[in-house]
Amino acid sequence: MELSIVIPVYNENENLHLLQTAIQKALCGLKNLAWEVIFVDDGSSDGSLQVLEELAAEDPDHTRVVALRRNFGQTAAIAAGIDHSQGEILILMDADMQNDPADIPMMLEKMEQGYDVVSGWRLNRQDTFLTRVLPSRIANWLISTVTGVHLHDYGCTQKAYRREVITGFRLYGEMHRFIPAYANSVGARIIEVPVHHHARRFGKAKYGLTRTLKVVLDLFTVKYLISYANKPIYLFGGTGIFLIVVSAIMLLFLLVRRVLIGIPVLSSPFFLMSAMFIILGFQSILMGLIAEMLVRTYHESQSKPTYTIRKVINTPKNLR
Repeated sequence: MELSIVIPVYNENENLHLLQTAIQKALCGLKNLAWEVIFVDDGSSDGSLQVLEELAAEDPDHTRVVALRRNFGQTAAIAAGIDHSQGEILILMDADMQNDPADIPMMLEKMEQGYDVVSGWRLNRQDTFLTRVLPSRIANWLISTVTGVHLHDYGCTQKAYRREVITGFRLYGEMHRFIPAYANSVGARIIEVPVHHHARRFGKAKYGLTRTLKVVLDLFTVKYLISYANKPIYLFGGTGIFLIVVSAIMLLFLLVRRVLIGIPVLSSPFFLMSAMFIILGFQSILMGLIAEMLVRTYHESQSKPTYTIRKVINTPKNLR
């Protein structure tokens, strides 16, 4: 299997037949391409699962359905689809027909040029500006700034990945939108391309402004995992040293003031603050050391490497 298209589905029964037809039309011109579509029903209550069963029966060679027991969320549905896919290239799409399957051949061409991630950019987005577009732009700027992977549209589900760059980590919360940042951390070549975006014809949007808060909270986790997961002492130890230095400056200030002006050291609230900062600083350093031991246990007990390899040229026969 060369290509797997993973589509999470939640209450989109009116769009599914149209989506299946559009995918078949987009891929029919790609000869000798082995492909599959994996629909993941995320606990739909509108009959979407029955429609998916019909689609699977109509095209058993290309259509697979994974039905979750309840609604786990888009990220969990995407993770289930990836786990049940076989393709070396994976393309993620929404089921609401706002993503255009006609863009798939173009994305595959970019993959053939050597890219590992092809990220869709809804240049002319057909959504409400105040509740969807504006919060998305703010979130995109924030994610790009924190992760260092500058994309215009992290929220666009339509993205293509090589399997090798998205394995090795699990998806939780709303973290599917951070997959490009994870892929970049293992050296993936990323390109962003404009894709078509259509106004929703059937059904209604499943997400509102509350999703932005979840994304911001997940961003803390992503930043930690990308920057400090292998060396947590840099974060905890750096914080601890900073607090100890601040405490030392406060104590020096109090000492100088006591000598020059005669104000008692113990009567100042800065003395309590400096003592608290020293304690917190040492605690932070100790937490970093404990985290370092956990990281080493994680890697060494499971023989997990601390590096990723793109390719090996002229591998010795005894290592093949």
